[in-house]
Amino acid sequence: MPYRAPLDDYRLILDQVVGFSQVQGTDRFAEATPDMVDAILTEAGKMCEEILAPLQRPGDLHPARLENGVVRTSPGFAEGYKAIAEGGWVSIGADPEYGGMGLPMTVTTAVNEMMSAACLSIQLNPLMTQGQIEALQHHASDDLKALYLPKLISGEWTGTMNLTEPQAGSDVGALTSKAEPNGDGTYAITGQKIYISWGDNDFSENVCHLVLARLPDAVPGTKGISLFLVPKRLPDADGNAGVANALKVISLEHKMGLHGSPTCVMSYEGATGWLVGEENDGMRAMFTMMNNARLGVGGQGIGVAEAAFQHAMAHALERRQGKSLHGYSIAAHADVRRMLMTMKADVFAARAIALACATAIDMETATGEDSWAKRAAFLTPIAKAFGTDTGVDVANIGIQVHGGMGFVEETGAAQFLRDVRVTTIYEGTNGIQAMDLIGRKLMDGGEAAHRLLDDIEGFAEAAKGTLPDLAEAVWQASETLREATEWFVAQSDLDERSAGGVPFLKAFARLLGAHFHLKAAMAEPGSPREVLARFYIERMLPEHTGLLSHAMTGATGLYAMSLDDLAA
Repeated sequence: MPYRAPLDDYRLILDQVVGFSQVQGTDRFAEATPDMVDAILTEAGKMCEEILAPLQRPGDLHPARLENGVVRTSPGFAEGYKAIAEGGWVSIGADPEYGGMGLPMTVTTAVNEMMSAACLSIQLNPLMTQGQIEALQHHASDDLKALYLPKLISGEWTGTMNLTEPQAGSDVGALTSKAEPNGDGTYAITGQKIYISWGDNDFSENVCHLVLARLPDAVPGTKGISLFLVPKRLPDADGNAGVANALKVISLEHKMGLHGSPTCVMSYEGATGWLVGEENDGMRAMFTMMNNARLGVGGQGIGVAEAAFQHAMAHALERRQGKSLHGYSIAAHADVRRMLMTMKADVFAARAIALACATAIDMETATGEDSWAKRAAFLTPIAKAFGTDTGVDVANIGIQVHGGMGFVEETGAAQFLRDVRVTTIYEGTNGIQAMDLIGRKLMDGGEAAHRLLDDIEGFAEAAKGTLPDLAEAVWQASETLREATEWFVAQSDLDERSAGGVPFLKAFARLLGAHFHLKAAMAEPGSPREVLARFYIERMLPEHTGLLSHAMTGATGLYAMSLDDLAA
């Protein structure tokens, strides 16, 4: 079955679930009227269905390759990227001063999710560029903005981020790439970077790299890291891509999935770069890019989950095996029905969480209010981790729905799992997201968490007159999570907190999913939305009890066995 953009889900979530009307009611985003947003999502959905989705299999079967130092992209990718760039889909949220649309992050998040569902390998390219645009808007000099932003926003040039080195993965402070002043305001960048998504291509005029490196007098660790903009081709006097810079792609990684997306090993050999932001403040500037990228990666997981569900649903409706009182296709069997409803319910929950996070970002942008900033920050690791875990789980269930044919590559079911698996790893592993949640995001004494729980319980109270059993279940789960939050806030030992970070994050996501399902059911009582909400709240929300029991067990048991015994 071809991919279909889930426009009805977006409409319901924006209108009834995450309070997007608040964003539209601000002066900053007043032009994002319901009609405009609906038109944008409709057009983006059409582009994803008709142009990007047909690239999904060719990108897997005919991977990007390195030929004489030049990256050759998969068949049709150049045309697909052209459609993205010319349609303005790179620059939805970018500053209008430089050619962007200036629309809310919530709209960008929905469009990016659709592109991920259609073809994740190509969507990763504009996602990287969007992050670079964000970093430059906030931290670059006016001259750099004037030169680079119009080209990146138009899609003529593309962007990457270069953090990881062979010896410096999640420990970014261990990087050794050097930046030597050239005496003319530029720097000579030398070092090797790995895992660089879309480090090169054969369809954009230039590729602009944001590179973390150390100045000669930099202190060790993350406090001695600066950020530099290093283009593949140096701009000439007219601002066009000119002569080649001293950098190259050494090799492409051979990966489990995302074969259409070239993941490069980059070598910088005294390449000319420009400082972005202040000296030794590179991590702060890079995190501007990474935070939005984390929400975007969560959306990638959700998009793949949506595509995997649609693929499995089509197979289940067509495949006949055995018989049931409810029909002849395998979709009539209770266990297959359980799998399909699990997939659909989790996709909705993850999508609503991501769009709620984006809405909070937009409200922070529009109002500058600290409460919105804290909510956006709190929801970001949840949106990233739960969105990508959902992508993996739903793609895995999709293979099971296909049965033996799911293990056979020709059905395409396995590709979803292979492609999405990395999303739980890059932009900060999901374990790191959990540590961030129970670390930095609870440093306010749990204020942001408790405000969110207050909202959940307030809505549950209001819903008790219409859906009393579902509302009561959500309210009780919120109280249980409140107690767990207080436990984490009270723990001073990092190991005690970290040991339970992952189950705590997932329990919070389960509650948020139940809350948003309840809101959808209240918007359309008696409809299939209520049926799906009942499935989620009755069958999936109870997982939070076991998750929180795990979360509050502490670290002692993890260290009770020696490493020698563990390895035996």
